[in-house]
Amino acid sequence: MHLETIVERFDEELRTDDYADLDGSPNGLQVGPDSNTVDHVAFAVDAAAETIDAAVEAGADLLVTHHGLVWGSLERVTGRTYDRFAPLFEHDLALYVSHLPLDGHQELGNAAGVADVLGLEERDPFGSYGPEHVGQTGILPDPTTVDSLETTLEAGLETGGRPVQVLPFGPDEVERVAIVTGSGVDWLEEALEVGADVLVTGEGKQQVYHEAKEAGIHVVLAGHYATETFGVRALMQEASAWGLETTYLEQPTGL
Repeated sequence: MHLETIVERFDEELRTDDYADLDGSPNGLQVGPDSNTVDHVAFAVDAAAETIDAAVEAGADLLVTHHGLVWGSLERVTGRTYDRFAPLFEHDLALYVSHLPLDGHQELGNAAGVADVLGLEERDPFGSYGPEHVGQTGILPDPTTVDSLETTLEAGLETGGRPVQVLPFGPDEVERVAIVTGSGVDWLEEALEVGADVLVTGEGKQQVYHEAKEAGIHVVLAGHYATETFGVRALMQEASAWGLETTYLEQPTGL
């Protein structure tokens, strides 16, 4: 399959252009001529030396990641930046990236994947980011405790052995859950506005402890990497359905 066709399909499904003025990541094809032919696609959360080398070793023609190599502008390709880019050029390995579009997709996205683990119902977009959203909210099938929620997430996420951390400041029973994967505690106020009992995200900031305690809401910190494996895995299923060979490169950070 032509790389151009894959890029067009992913861009259309993820609405890449709609996030162009919002995201610090240049989403879409970051490296590679779109005239290439692709037979084998590798998928990973992070474009890093390890995952690029693993994609080369797997014989992939294209690497698809959530976190790419370019953030904002790219002024120089030297030092570690050169070390990361060089194998892509040497082995004719293209790089496709989807950051916020893959967070916000309501079926294939990272938040949607976490919502699937929890079995959320009556889902709505959550996590306003300009005119777009980067998360999802929904209702648990049955009210439960935050401890039970923690157990479900630890069983369903690739935490790399890292325990799920809970700031247990909300009600005894939780029902509405708000999710923004990765670094999402900045949406605590919006979680309160939609009536969430718990905000599930990846990592926290110091001030969220006091903010959550004062507001009376649980915050679950399940790991940045662990909450962001779902999007690339969903894209891998899409690529497999197109008849492409696929490989998932698991590189958990524990963070």
